[in-house]
Amino acid sequence: MRFLLYNIRYATGTGAMFHLPVPGAGYLRSNRRVLTGITQFIKSQDPDIVGLIEVDTGSVRSGLINQAQYIADSLDHYSIYQCKYGVSSINQMVPIVRKQANAFLAAPRVAGERFHYFERGIKRLIIELELEDCAIFLVHLSLKFRHRHDQLRYLHGLVKQCSKPVIVAGDFNTFWGDSEIYLFCEAAGMVSANRAGLPSYPSNAPRRELDFILHSKQIEVTRFEIPSVPFSDHLPLICDFNIHASPG
Repeated sequence: MRFLLYNIRYATGTGAMFHLPVPGAGYLRSNRRVLTGITQFIKSQDPDIVGLIEVDTGSVRSGLINQAQYIADSLDHYSIYQCKYGVSSINQMVPIVRKQANAFLAAPRVAGERFHYFERGIKRLIIELELEDCAIFLVHLSLKFRHRHDQLRYLHGLVKQCSKPVIVAGDFNTFWGDSEIYLFCEAAGMVSANRAGLPSYPSNAPRRELDFILHSKQIEVTRFEIPSVPFSDHLPLICDFNIHASPG
């Protein structure tokens, strides 16, 4: 099975133009050519599961295009998405921001999906996608160090409740290094698919490992790659894996 993880930055693109006329102005304008490029790239990889971070589900920024559905339709995939802020967050009432989401796109038959929410942080959404042989959690952790650790503790509780092998993937915002997730991995019995610790951010000159695909030990990774793709400030992660039955 092939899993592709990608923080697409709402298909707003990268480069000097992103910060004109003021720093960060690019967040207010999506680029249809960038969305097309992202879609064509994802399609070329023929993934079974796609986890999208920072996807616009139909604001004026994207020209009212639901980017998750747009990409899913191109792949002929099932899609599930939700605003990444808490259900009672004021961000749910702010134009553009209320359409900022995370999403799963899936080709295999889905056994179920659930939305969970962290107790702390601004970005609180956890999407759980249950497949026949495993469960995948998609997250976008807080920029604040203390909040990230609270979120990892909450996530550990969800992982330990699962009876199937688990994948936890997303943008972890580990600006202090991968040591931030060491205790979580040890407690949850998980390892990183990125054995070499390859960086994924920023895309033009990667220096930091912010994006992770973590997995239970019953899951065997047969291929891992971080392609050099210019459409976002993050690079995509591609992971091929098999699932082994638990002994006994």
